[in-house]
Amino acid sequence: MSVISILMIGLGLAMDALAVSITIGINSNKKSKIKMAFKAGLFFGVFQAIMPFIGWAVGRNFTKYIEMMDHWIAFILLAIVGGKMIYEALKGEESEEEKIYSNKTLLILAIATSIDALAVGISFAFLNVNILSSILIIGVVTAILSFIAVYIGEKLGEMFKSRAEIFGGIVLILIGLKILIEHLLK
Repeated sequence: MSVISILMIGLGLAMDALAVSITIGINSNKKSKIKMAFKAGLFFGVFQAIMPFIGWAVGRNFTKYIEMMDHWIAFILLAIVGGKMIYEALKGEESEEEKIYSNKTLLILAIATSIDALAVGISFAFLNVNILSSILIIGVVTAILSFIAVYIGEKLGEMFKSRAEIFGGIVLILIGLKILIEHLLK
């Protein structure tokens, strides 16, 4: 598989992480934006690289089990985090972004947005793809896009102000629904 093909796969896999990173940026304040951008890039980039490797290592034997559950896991994780954000916004408490996007929350979001990469890794095993260069490309593409997306989201957050957390929660739930619907329609 060519480097261009792997790059395109990396861009496709990074789209959910990009959308979530925009949401993170919407809810970020200016003074900690750079920290959140680095954390988002790190978490999403690392998990987008790890998941194809795990899928590649698992190979054919477990494909049907992973594909039966991956969309449900992603939907549930994103719905929980998104629902929590909406609840806290409607409750009227000002949440600090460090609380909303703690390392634990970023870990959950990174796993939820990278589950599809697991299936890609399984296909890599069948195609005899160079896994190390592939996961490096996928991880770097996702990290860079996620970093940039936090800045884009921060600009959007300035426009939305008080509704940013509700908007962010809705985006997360919609991403989860998109993943679920795409897999149910296959």
